[in-house]
Amino acid sequence: MTDETAPTRPEARSPRGFVDRRARDLAAERQILTAVSAVYERYGFEALDTGAFEYADALGKFLPDADRPNEGVFALQDDDEQWMALRYDLTAPLARFAAQHWETLPKPFRRYAFGPVWRNEKPGPGRFREFTQCDADTVGSARPEADAEIIAMAAEGLVAAGLPAGSAVIRINNRKLLNGLLATAGVSDERQKLGVLRAVDKLDRLGPDGVRLLLGEGRKDESGAFTKGAGLNAAAAEAVLAFTAAGGGADRGSVLNRLADIIGGSAEGDAGLAELAAIDTALKNLGVTEDQAVFEPAIVRGLEYYTGAVFEAELLLETTDEKGHPVRFGSIGGGGRYDDLVARFTGQVVPATGFSFGVSRLASALRAAGRDFAAETRGPVVVIAFSQDDMAHYFAAAAELRAAGLAAEVYLGSSGMKAQMKYADRRLSPAAVILGGDEIAAGTVTIKDLDLGRELAAGISDNSQWREQRPGQINCSRNELVATVAKIVRGA
Repeated sequence: MTDETAPTRPEARSPRGFVDRRARDLAAERQILTAVSAVYERYGFEALDTGAFEYADALGKFLPDADRPNEGVFALQDDDEQWMALRYDLTAPLARFAAQHWETLPKPFRRYAFGPVWRNEKPGPGRFREFTQCDADTVGSARPEADAEIIAMAAEGLVAAGLPAGSAVIRINNRKLLNGLLATAGVSDERQKLGVLRAVDKLDRLGPDGVRLLLGEGRKDESGAFTKGAGLNAAAAEAVLAFTAAGGGADRGSVLNRLADIIGGSAEGDAGLAELAAIDTALKNLGVTEDQAVFEPAIVRGLEYYTGAVFEAELLLETTDEKGHPVRFGSIGGGGRYDDLVARFTGQVVPATGFSFGVSRLASALRAAGRDFAAETRGPVVVIAFSQDDMAHYFAAAAELRAAGLAAEVYLGSSGMKAQMKYADRRLSPAAVILGGDEIAAGTVTIKDLDLGRELAAGISDNSQWREQRPGQINCSRNELVATVAKIVRGA
């Protein structure tokens, strides 16, 4: 029989799509955000933080159905019956902020922002419902040089974050080119254009043959599910595929020449070519090389609100999954020009352009590139506690270390010496401070250099040899405590 009076205990579990992060992950994100923010500020961008919630109607195109305001986002209805939702990204809040404060803002308005965003979507491997983004945007400039500057910042930011030079490339296109091509082919229906964009966006995954089907009547996948196509005729579909193949690793100038031959002289296509040419010139002036940024017509970006230049940062490194199998890491950030987003609030077109990357995804890319954040994440110096009677000595030692800018803690558990050393090791502590009765009486201190001890102990196989050599152990006078620990922690 079961005891019906026993309390029901909830199962300790994380909600699907949400993750707990410990010191290593938090340190990685903090380092990335600090490094990238410094780049943005050098370019003259100011920091901005908006609230976690926005009114659902302000999210606009992110809501698939206005009658279902919780579709795709996490939303609630306030006591005034207005729906508000956790922000889906950092761009929609910027558009709202710019529209709300436009009269008092410096124009163009240049801001960067970082913080968590939330998406009410089905979670999967590498796909979370909460993650951190970092954006930089210029609102109020229609000049292609504004796009080029965003691209240059993104390239510099990725290197500043820790990616080795040459390990990522920013691929650039312009939505006006494809629009012009479709206009020449007689395609004017907006839904059909969106179908073309969605088809081209799957080029990496499906290849030209799969995209050709999606540009036409549609495609049946391996499971038998059918996806309706954009409905282009064969000639128009081949023109789109030729357009997407115009990059092919060529330099930016050569790609422009190829595109000029394909676009067919439409007004919108010519405007897109002119904008890319101006971006190319500005990128050269900004010192962005062909290895860092290329023109790639196959890049279209999935979001509907892009109106001109679009760009996507791709990791080039060969990466593997947990089982050692090769896996394509792909995009680590992207952005583009969105001249219509602010107009949703004001009715007036306000040009804007920006770039965003997922911080957690970039941290994963850095680990794939060999950056070991676990090794870089250090815990505090641990002061071993032997006796309740000597707590004053332990706290005094910790206070001295903290006053010198060194993280330190007194062990406040109830375990013995061996367990305390294991605790320090699990905390990734650089050193442990030992103030036993003998040390206190003699005015000395014993310091274990834990990093050096691990390194030296790796070459010792005999316990008696270990006890004799005591690898990584330093004895010094009590007044040399701070200087000795500082040398271990800071390497100087």
